[in-house]
Formats: sequence, C-alpha cells, structure tokens
Amino acid sequence: MVNLKTKFIGLELKSPIIAGSCGLTSEVSKIEEIALSGAGAIVLKSIFEEQINMDASKALTDNSYPESADYIQNYIRANTVQQHIDLVKAVKNKVNIPVIASINCLQDGEWISFASELEKAGADALELNAFILPMDEFAESVEVENMYFDIVKHVKKVVKIPVIVKISHYFTNLPAFVSKLKAYGADAVTIFNRFYEPDIDIERIAVGAASVFSMPADLRTTLRWTGILSGKDKLLQLSSSTGVHNGEAVVKLLLAGATTVQVCSAMYEQGIGTIRTMNHFLN
Repeated sequence: MVNLKTKFIGLELKSPIIAGSCGLTSEVSKIEEIALSGAGAIVLKSIFEEQINMDASKALTDNSYPESADYIQNYIRANTVQQHIDLVKAVKNKVNIPVIASINCLQDGEWISFASELEKAGADALELNAFILPMDEFAESVEVENMYFDIVKHVKKVVKIPVIVKISHYFTNLPAFVSKLKAYGADAVTIFNRFYEPDIDIERIAVGAASVFSMPADLRTTLRWTGILSGKDKLLQLSSSTGVHNGEAVVKLLLAGATTVQVCSAMYEQGIGTIRTMNHFLN
C-alpha cells in the first residue's frame, strides 16, 4: 500500500483528498462516514455572514418593537455561532482527521470575532470563503482587492491557527492577487469557490437558481490555474477544488502542483464512498 500522507498548512493528512464545505459536512454522522472513507481532512459547512444578516433583518421586519433590534440581532448571531462551535467540538470528539472551520464572508467586519471563537472550539484551521461581488461602477479594482487583503490581515490578528482563503478566478491578475494574499498572511489558497448562480426559466419567465453542482468539464479552469499559480510560486500551498469528480481528476491536479484536492459535488452525486474510490485510484 502506497503512503498517501501529505503535509498541508502544517497539518499531517493521511490523504491529499479533503471533503469540501457543504451540507454533508454539517452533520456529525455524515462527517464520521467521510472520515471512514479516507478523507485527509474535512472543511465544515460555512457560517454565512450574509445569512445571519438576512435572518436578523427579517426578524426585525416582523417585530413591532424597534428597541429590541440589538437584542434580536445579537441573539441570532450568538445562536448561529454557537451551533458551529458545538459542531466543531462534536466533530473533534468523533474523528481523528484535521477539522477546518469555514466562514463565508462578504466584507471586513465584526464577524471576524467568529474566527477566534471557532479556534477556541478546537478547529485545526480556518477557511475564509470570500466572494465580494463588485457592484459599484465607480470602485477601482484595487479597492475590491484591498477588501480581501483587509479580511486576511484582521483574521490573522485574532487567530493562531492556519488560515486558508477560498477565492474565485474573477480577478484581473490572479497570480499577483494570490501572491499578495500570501504576503498578508494567508497560509494557503483554495481555488475555486462556487456560489449561487442565477438562471432564467424561459417558459415561466422567472428567475431561479442554476445547478449547484460542478461538472467534470469545470476541471479545465481549476487545472489551468493550479498549474499557473504553482508554477509561479513553488512554496504556495494550493487546495484545488471544482470539477473533481473522479480519481483521475485528483491525480491531474496533484501533478499540476496542488497540495490537496477538495471534493464536494461528487459526494452528493456518487455518494460519500467516492472518496474511497478516489484514494484507491490515487494509490
């Protein structure tokens, strides 16, 4: 049996295959199954900053006492964060692989305190799932990029555990952007994240959601940028994601320079056991 162990952000993984953040990584029983299937690490389902804000806004809209606004907002925030803290603690007691907490962040703000709380709960690392949609036609691209750098700088000030930044490929000069993320303290970068994508139903004339799952063809973009980014910086720790649906995709990304490979859609479509199949192919 070949030794598949690898080092990633200072953590020892028994396999370079990581279970990416998704609904499956929000349930302890599913996480145990993922660990038994041979995943090297697991990224827990994200705390969504946007969802907390939306839930708070909805509660305030439905409430007739404006003076209770602070109480409601703080309660919703505390309750959501506590659920994730409890999840980290429960998972750490059940599995013997690294547990990476995840925060979906839209801007630099007070949510940064989440990071410290998740570290105290026992998370081995933190993945910042960052996607800032530029909607201001008067904002320069450097202003948008600086928002990412500020997030990294501020999180690194409050935690000692490794910090991974999960990004999209929508940047003018991705190698320069990733190099700056590293310079500001990011221990690794995950490429690429997937978010809600709209679609239009032309029969009903209605806006809806496109498929949330990646397709094998999506590997092309991930593979291209894995090769480019790893070629620019041999010391860059990359976790490659999106389009990974079989063992062959895992091997290709590792050959292109990825340190680890994240799997998500394939677990939904093929079952959690697909990680075992990928490890067997890699072996």
